[in-house]
Amino acid sequence: MAEINGPHDGGSEPDYRFTLANERTFLAWLRTALGLLAGGVAVHQLVPDPSALSTVLAGLCVVLAAVLAASAYPRWRQVQTAMRAGRPLPKSGMLLVLTAGILVITLTAAALVVFS
Repeated sequence: MAEINGPHDGGSEPDYRFTLANERTFLAWLRTALGLLAGGVAVHQLVPDPSALSTVLAGLCVVLAAVLAASAYPRWRQVQTAMRAGRPLPKSGMLLVLTAGILVITLTAAALVVFS
């Protein structure tokens, strides 16, 4: 069997439902990134009397959005390649990163509400 280097190389064609589910997951990561980006821009533009805390909150949203957007395609590619090769799906650290990032953003937003 030829080595599989990309999401469309060699192996066997995965069931289209799994391929489409992988694509939907990729798009969900991008939607989440866009939502975080919009939240960061909204905080930056709409918070009256911006403080250091609101700037930190906006920055956290934008940084987490960038991390998610940058990791979405590599994750899609890894999963697609594994499915094509018949290998187990790779583990992802992004679930922990997203969970921790949302927790930090939530705590920062709570602090902004309490202290403003």
